[in-house]
Amino acid sequence: MVEAPVHETGSGPASRALVLSALGIVFGDIGTSPLYALKEASHAASHGGVSPGSVLGVLSLILWALIVVISIKYCIFILRADNRGEGGIIALLALLGVRRVQAGSWRMYLTVMGLVGTALLYADGTITPAISVLSAVEGLTVDAPGFGPYVVPITVAILAVLFSVQRMGSGWIGGIFGPFMLVWFAVLGLLGILGILAAPGVLAAVSPTYAVSYVLNTDLSTTLAVLAAVFLAVTGGEALYADMGHFGRAPIQSAWFLIVMPGLMLNYFGQGALLLTDPGAAENPFYHLAPDWAHYPMVALATMATVIASQAVITGSFSLTQQAIQLGLLPRLRVVHTSSHERGQIYVPFVNWALAALTLGAVIGFGTSSRLAGAYGLAVAIDMVITTVLAAFVALHWGHRPVLVYLLNGSLLLVDLVFLAANTTKLFEGGWFPLLIAVVGAFLMLTWRRGQQLVQSARTHLRMAPKEFLRQLEADPPIRIPGIAVVMSASTSSIPGTLLHHLKHNRVLHERVLLVSVVVLDTPKVADKDRVHLVPIGAGIERLILRLGFTEEPNVPAGLRLAMAQHQIPDFDPDGVTYYVGRQTVVATKTYAGMALWREIIFAMLNRNAELTADYFRIPAPQVVEIGSSVEI
Repeated sequence: MVEAPVHETGSGPASRALVLSALGIVFGDIGTSPLYALKEASHAASHGGVSPGSVLGVLSLILWALIVVISIKYCIFILRADNRGEGGIIALLALLGVRRVQAGSWRMYLTVMGLVGTALLYADGTITPAISVLSAVEGLTVDAPGFGPYVVPITVAILAVLFSVQRMGSGWIGGIFGPFMLVWFAVLGLLGILGILAAPGVLAAVSPTYAVSYVLNTDLSTTLAVLAAVFLAVTGGEALYADMGHFGRAPIQSAWFLIVMPGLMLNYFGQGALLLTDPGAAENPFYHLAPDWAHYPMVALATMATVIASQAVITGSFSLTQQAIQLGLLPRLRVVHTSSHERGQIYVPFVNWALAALTLGAVIGFGTSSRLAGAYGLAVAIDMVITTVLAAFVALHWGHRPVLVYLLNGSLLLVDLVFLAANTTKLFEGGWFPLLIAVVGAFLMLTWRRGQQLVQSARTHLRMAPKEFLRQLEADPPIRIPGIAVVMSASTSSIPGTLLHHLKHNRVLHERVLLVSVVVLDTPKVADKDRVHLVPIGAGIERLILRLGFTEEPNVPAGLRLAMAQHQIPDFDPDGVTYYVGRQTVVATKTYAGMALWREIIFAMLNRNAELTADYFRIPAPQVVEIGSSVEI
């Protein structure tokens, strides 16, 4: 039996600073759900008329959804399925060995499932800013219905500014995220308490009997519609898991149980109490819960909270992209490091503007938060199902007792499937939108992954075994010139085609040659002592293997300096070497049995638009010699 690894992220007291930071980054999405969740659920339950029974039933469903899905599933169990402290679907795929999966194996199907889940996170990154900011700005119409036509333009303007400033990095605003969200949850709780005091009977909904009674005594179509709306209260749960590597398990759990959940539940029950005393407030119970004089300040406060939630989702998409690139699931994209002193502060231009286009398109196309609600739930519901399934296989891989895994994960999966079934009713009401994004994203990932395998296979004959290469050097020695050459090599065992091409056409070779291979491991980070490994080959040629975790940035010069500091490559000046990198032009053909020709053409297009090898590995351009070749697949 393989014992599950033990990590320190979830143990020990959570520092106040980390708890405060987690409020701004982790809980921005779920923290803005009161803006629209109960409103949509009450509309679905009432069909235009609000009754006390429906209000108590919906509140009970929301409460127990938060308890089961967020508190029990994520905070207590799923957060334990970490990869050396990192969480999220990418971490689960790494644990399952996504890069070593063979076609046709059961792991391949899990990999495809994980890629769909990863693509759905991009859909989440598209819809979260749209529905959050739109629902906040809609508060303007509570006191001034004439503002209705301006809601979409104002939302578009806010989001356009948000996406435009991403290139500056999130560090300039990150310092206020946590404190502001602490204020936000405090205001949510205070408004909720005021509402509850006006109708204390609403607290009866704490009993799960109201939820069960409502479901049993309501027709199926209405029940599914209500459950789909109730699910909006737990969207954002994936963020708890995905951001675990930034804060650790304990701070996230502390923030949830001590601040976030109390604030959310007080506000939901306060809104419910308002509906019991004033059914007409169902149009927008969140804003009606506030005193009249506070409506416009609440709009401003809510807008800022939704901008923070959107910012967290956008930066999360950047991190997700970087990890997917490292694991070979996406082509190399330009990654800009926006902070010289803080790791993880990155900006991915392509992802930013793709999200911007999709998000603004969603705002303009759907027009209201109610219409977007249907699109939102389905993507997150599928994602939660996938996370539960992958976590079960990871638990089995770690050697946990199968009976316990099937019992626990099966129970949680049943809840996920109920919410998924409810959200499928929204397929033609907007649910198709995130599914389309997910299908396209997963297809591109699978195409890139398969294309890379074909390229590696096609390049095998371009390489040479080290012993044979040394024999050729001895039989026909080239001119040796002083200095050190660093040759990038995808293989860790053979002589790369880049060096063979250089030697064939130029007939010269540096006195010292370092074949540098960057190996990305299925772990988030690698300790410096394990990062570099030097292997002598002969004739002044050595192989340097640079190991990285899938959350770390590739930086070859930094790796060489580390090797120099560890005395593995003495007398070495990183600023004076020449780097040789290869650039392969992929040619799609019908000659080889790989992918369909049209998929090969798409892969070739992705390969042409990938970031240059030197830029990706942060190699200084003046020191680079690029050698091109063509590869047919």
